[in-house]
Amino acid sequence: MKNIAIGCDHAGFAMKEFLKEKLTAKGFTVQDFGTNSTDSVDYPDYVHPLAESILNISNEAGILICGTANGVAITANKHAGIRAALCWKKEVAALARQHNDANIICLPARFVSNEEAGEMAETFLNTAFEGGRHANRVQKIEVPC
Repeated sequence: MKNIAIGCDHAGFAMKEFLKEKLTAKGFTVQDFGTNSTDSVDYPDYVHPLAESILNISNEAGILICGTANGVAITANKHAGIRAALCWKKEVAALARQHNDANIICLPARFVSNEEAGEMAETFLNTAFEGGRHANRVQKIEVPC
C-alpha cells in the first residue's frame, strides 16, 4: 500500500502529525483529512470523508486516531465496504489485515505512544490479507441492503 489517508480529532492531532512525517519518510503518500489543531472538533466530520476516499479508491488504506479510537472506529464502520479495526499493539494490527482484511487502522492516542502507533501503522500497511478461509468470513461481514 502506498496511498494512505490519515485523519483524527483533537485528541489525536499530535499523533497524526508524528505519523504523517514518519510514513512520508518511509515512502508513503499521505493525504491528511484533518483536524489541523488541538481545538475540540467532532470526529465524524473527518472520518466520513476519509472513509469515502478509500471506497472511491483514492486511497488504499486509512489511519484514524482519537482518544480511545472507539468513536472513529464506530463511525468508519457505518460505511459499507469499510473494515476499521481498533488496534493497541502491532500483533493486533497484523491480524486485522491478515484475517479481517481491515482497510482502516484506528489508534487510541491516549493509550499508546507515538512510537507504538508508528509500529502499528507500519505493520498494518505492510501486511497483506491472507485470504483463504478468512475470505469467506470477510464476505459475511456486510449486511445486505
